[in-house]
Amino acid sequence: MVQVRVLGVALDAARQHIVLLKPLLEEPGEGRVLPIWIGAQEATSILIAVQGEQAPRPLSHDLITTLFGTVGARIDRVDVTRIDDGTFYAELSLTTPTGPQVLDSRPSDAIALAVRVQAPIWVADEVLDEAGIPAEMVDFDHDEEEEKLDEFKRFLDEVDPEDFQG
Repeated sequence: MVQVRVLGVALDAARQHIVLLKPLLEEPGEGRVLPIWIGAQEATSILIAVQGEQAPRPLSHDLITTLFGTVGARIDRVDVTRIDDGTFYAELSLTTPTGPQVLDSRPSDAIALAVRVQAPIWVADEVLDEAGIPAEMVDFDHDEEEEKLDEFKRFLDEVDPEDFQG
């Protein structure tokens, strides 16, 4: 297993969101980066947490974090364990009042939770070997992602629950 950090969230050529994970001990532009395709909501949730921001109302990952704390559970680590036919798999390792627990999770949800509680994120060597790309290939626009985050925050500030009624 290799400990990684969230390098950022980017868009691929098809405008799909990707979270980029980089081994902690590798210098910028060197080594490998692991791209994992994720949904737009998960991308926003990860960006908000990475930037130390908070949404005006709790997002699902904020709720889960609060729920874990309320029941005395703590996220110890996240492991991206395998890739099978292009689908990534992850696990949340928890400490709970009843003892350690390991929960199956989508990597996007596990990463969104990990960045909120500063839990370490680990990737199996085989996953990084199979799906990692050379770090010099990663070129994403931080300003564009910040603009999207600001746009989402404006939406949350202005949205009215009645807007969703049929």
